[in-house]
Amino acid sequence: MTTPAPVLTVNGIEVIYNHVILVLKGVSLQLGEGQIAAILGGNGAGKTTTLRAISNLLKGERGEVTKGSIELRGERIENLTPADLVKRGVVQVMEGRHCFAHLTIEENLLTGAYTRKDKGEIAANLDKVYTYFPRLKTRRTSQAAYTSGGEQQMCAIGRALMANPSVVLLDEPSMGLAPQIVEEVFEIVKDLNQKEKVSFLIAEQNTNMALRYANYGYIMESGRIVMDGAADDLRNNEDVKEFYLGMGGGQRKSFRDVKSYKRRKRWLA
Repeated sequence: MTTPAPVLTVNGIEVIYNHVILVLKGVSLQLGEGQIAAILGGNGAGKTTTLRAISNLLKGERGEVTKGSIELRGERIENLTPADLVKRGVVQVMEGRHCFAHLTIEENLLTGAYTRKDKGEIAANLDKVYTYFPRLKTRRTSQAAYTSGGEQQMCAIGRALMANPSVVLLDEPSMGLAPQIVEEVFEIVKDLNQKEKVSFLIAEQNTNMALRYANYGYIMESGRIVMDGAADDLRNNEDVKEFYLGMGGGQRKSFRDVKSYKRRKRWLA
């Protein structure tokens, strides 16, 4: 099977907050053209910071990339503004959805097209969003504040699609949603990936769900990638089963325990 060319490449980046707090410690990853890749890990692992480094949304939190580089199809992008990145096809769906509560669903969707000028294309995109999210069409005149968490998550993804992106950075899409809604959201992501050829980089704590839909996965702990591989390989990995899928009976709490655990086994052999 041919490996797709990378659309997005992160090369050994370090991120510091407030000039003193080192959060990312040499993170490297790739997103293949037309693929779904997942960044997995618990709270504080560095998943959201990685996405915000790519979309250049760190400055609002007094963060900055101090080492490494980020490339979109071979061109460095770490110094572009978020608006310039949107124009180049990189859009982030924020953790917590962040819909405009006082606007209707349709008004929220149209805000995603602020970088575009062709009204005909915008209307066509809106129809396409409603095709993938028929629930949003039903609720299009409702204020976002009075819709469900699942509908708001769909609205946030639909709003990103209104920018006509080639890469979507999706942060914790399962947060606060019922399992059946999470499944519905991931199915739509899969359809968008396969039919519209949108590449997705998803930061997610729900490891089992993410690895069901992703092509490739990266596991993060304490600002570092500690393991990566094809999604099927990670799902079948014994350490991943124990730490992240709840299928092990051991007492280890993180991948940092793996080396000492395996050393201990060698010493006892």
